[in-house]
Amino acid sequence: MTVVLSAGAGDFSTDWSLVQPEVSKFTRVCSYDRSGAAWSDLGPKPRTMIQEAFDVRRLLLLAGERGPYLLVGQSLGGMIMRVFQERYPQDVAGIVLVDAYSEDSQLGINGKLERVRLQAKRRQIPGPRTSVEESDQLTPTERAQIREFIDKYVGTPKIEPPFEKLPENAQRDRIWALGQLTYYASDDDYLAEISAKMYAEDQNKRFSLGSIPLIVLTRTKYDYPPALRATLTKEHQEQQARMAKLSTRGRQILVPNSGHHIQIDAPGAVVNAIRALFETVANKH
Repeated sequence: MTVVLSAGAGDFSTDWSLVQPEVSKFTRVCSYDRSGAAWSDLGPKPRTMIQEAFDVRRLLLLAGERGPYLLVGQSLGGMIMRVFQERYPQDVAGIVLVDAYSEDSQLGINGKLERVRLQAKRRQIPGPRTSVEESDQLTPTERAQIREFIDKYVGTPKIEPPFEKLPENAQRDRIWALGQLTYYASDDDYLAEISAKMYAEDQNKRFSLGSIPLIVLTRTKYDYPPALRATLTKEHQEQQARMAKLSTRGRQILVPNSGHHIQIDAPGAVVNAIRALFETVANKH
């Protein structure tokens, strides 16, 4: 049985380097970089979670990895794994959500805190495409704009907490990946629409993930701005608890002394959750 690791927005496959080697000791495990990140070329426009789920499934099949898979998603990667399960339920044996993005989350948008789903423009989310065209690549103008953005707001890529806990080779890979222009063109163009869609479905249907084995890992350390800390912490805790109720077989685990990147702060907790689901599914068969 193959485990599939999906990192959060802005992160890379190598950010699983404290988890992936340990999981490989008891089963197959794969990580990947989304469109435009690290070693992955830019995929088709628009960039959507539906496209990413399609690409991940096609990649797994082309690589000879057969389902059903155990899906593991951190932050935004958790939503992508939920989209994968929704579209290809026959290919999913279980899910681990690692401090996953909620469809009811608030994020900083244009300098202020906004509930993402409320930004939806009632657009139809496009289906996946199977090929890439020249028009999907960065234009000279886009490249110039990205370089200007990097020079003005980003500067020289550097390792910031908690990524200093990664092995040295993973830190080197991260520095390199942060310097790639395509990295800044890989944002999801329909995040608000997919969030609104998921929110509506979860409101209208109990246990939207059915009876699939589900573990929700939740951080216990928060670094929100002081003025918003109490409100956002309470909201995050409530969202995470609701996520565990997406399945009749869902359960939540609070991870002590861990921030948002649980796979780095407490990799053993992620490994143990994957092992628990692996054994649950294996014993079923």
